[in-house]
Amino acid sequence: MTMEELAQRLISWIGGQVLVAGGEGAVVGMSGGLDSSVVAVLCQQAFADKALGLIMPCHSGGMDVAHAQAVARQFRIRTQTVVLDGVFDVLCQTLPGAGLEPATRGLAEANLKPRLRMVALYYLAKRLGYLVVGSSNRSELAVGYFTKYGDGGADILPLGNLVKGQVRELAAHLGISQQIIDKPPSAGLWSGQTDEEEMGLTYEELDRYLTSGEARAELKGKIDSMRDATAHKRSLPAMPSF
Repeated sequence: MTMEELAQRLISWIGGQVLVAGGEGAVVGMSGGLDSSVVAVLCQQAFADKALGLIMPCHSGGMDVAHAQAVARQFRIRTQTVVLDGVFDVLCQTLPGAGLEPATRGLAEANLKPRLRMVALYYLAKRLGYLVVGSSNRSELAVGYFTKYGDGGADILPLGNLVKGQVRELAAHLGISQQIIDKPPSAGLWSGQTDEEEMGLTYEELDRYLTSGEARAELKGKIDSMRDATAHKRSLPAMPSF
């Protein structure tokens, strides 16, 4: 399948999924990164003025916001900006911390950011009658590299069957800036954070294993362990069988 065929099929699929759900359009969080930029462009091509890109800085780097705005301008994507800094600060101050293990604080607070974004997305989706379109790709989903009920909270995942390398190819076909394509992937959880450093492996290594099953033994074990440990993220909450 060519990239043009893939793009057109994804645009049609997004439109069909929203139509079946009785929605009017699509809302997507725009982080300034590769995946969300690709999804935002696909949604704009599927719905034009009924696609909304939500830019939600939360103690984020200014460059991320600038990149999201640049994509929106280039592809004429309607956007709204919701600054979540204050909400995040109040929540961190309000939640209990006394008696809790200090070492768990950093990641727990970092995960509040994507969860706050999920809340904002679903609020706007409800007000507009839109579906929330997520940007997780196959590589991230396979090893659970997403925040449960955060960026993992979406109605549809158009990139869910594409590994990171395929998303890069699709981005190039769509005409997304090379600066964004080459940008080190980051969930933006803290300053200087990158996906590959946090996972402890490269997307190239992960993609190769997912698409061919080939990887050195140590890497296979690591990826399989990550997949097993995060199985709960890819499933509905467990229920008793009785």
